[in-house]
Amino acid sequence: MEGVDFQGLFGPNDRNLRLLETMFGCEAYLRGEQMVLSGREPELEEMERTLRRLIAMVQTGRELQSEEIGMVASQVRNGETIDGEVFEAANIYMTGRKKVIKARGPSQDKYLRMIRRSDIVVGIGPAGTGKTYLAVAAAVDALNKKQVKRIILARPAVEAGEKLGFLPGDMQEKVNPYLRPLYDALEDMLVDDKVERLIENGTIEIAPIAFMRGRTLNDAFVILDEAQNTTRLQMKMFLTRLGLNSRAVITGDKTQVDLPGEKMSGLLQIEEILKGIDGIEFIYFNQEDVVRHKLVKDIVRAYQKAGDTEEVS
Repeated sequence: MEGVDFQGLFGPNDRNLRLLETMFGCEAYLRGEQMVLSGREPELEEMERTLRRLIAMVQTGRELQSEEIGMVASQVRNGETIDGEVFEAANIYMTGRKKVIKARGPSQDKYLRMIRRSDIVVGIGPAGTGKTYLAVAAAVDALNKKQVKRIILARPAVEAGEKLGFLPGDMQEKVNPYLRPLYDALEDMLVDDKVERLIENGTIEIAPIAFMRGRTLNDAFVILDEAQNTTRLQMKMFLTRLGLNSRAVITGDKTQVDLPGEKMSGLLQIEEILKGIDGIEFIYFNQEDVVRHKLVKDIVRAYQKAGDTEEVS
């Protein structure tokens, strides 16, 4: 294991190594430049594969977090593979706040690489997995590198069957509460006055999906968030807006469809009819990919164990 940054791999006071020992019921220690593992099969094999993936992550300059270690271990146990078993650097450098956005775990790493190579990427999974945040980061990165001329962020403006009419103010003031998560992501990556400036000059547009009708979106990075709450017609309309040199990322959670009546979700439909089309990729996140506070996973599992399957954003 020559050239391995053991300090970065093991963490302060070897806490990462102790965590792995607990997860797999094995023991690990260094003998010179060699790592020695002891335990039972197949736990030894799983721990070794997990360590190899973590080493690859450390070699890209990442600082390992306990949540990432847990996600990688889970991927190994479930038999999921990663391209070449090696992590490529998937950092996105933001110029506004001098912030580096890093993939946290193999699913996010795969997601970012899909966004880079495909014109349409569909990310499906529960809240807290970074689907929207990373898509916005990729869009800002593309804008900074002049790969696109504008960013368009769209969301269904009506959720859980609510109507906009009861809200005070003009149309923009009515829809702003529904679009707030997109503003939050932008403001985390760009200084506030730049966000406002880019919105004012039209470089960044945040709008309900209904505002996309009749348009052709050229030279744009387009994100459709909360896609499970689009109707079939809205989804078709959105997908057919893409113009020259444009790409789209669609995110949603199939367990949170809030459409009234018997309306079918546009996200559920494209999952069936668009698979296999070259240039369109699907990626699925699960509870193990949640990157919020470390207690969130335990809270979600506790509710599921109690029989409550209703999801929250």
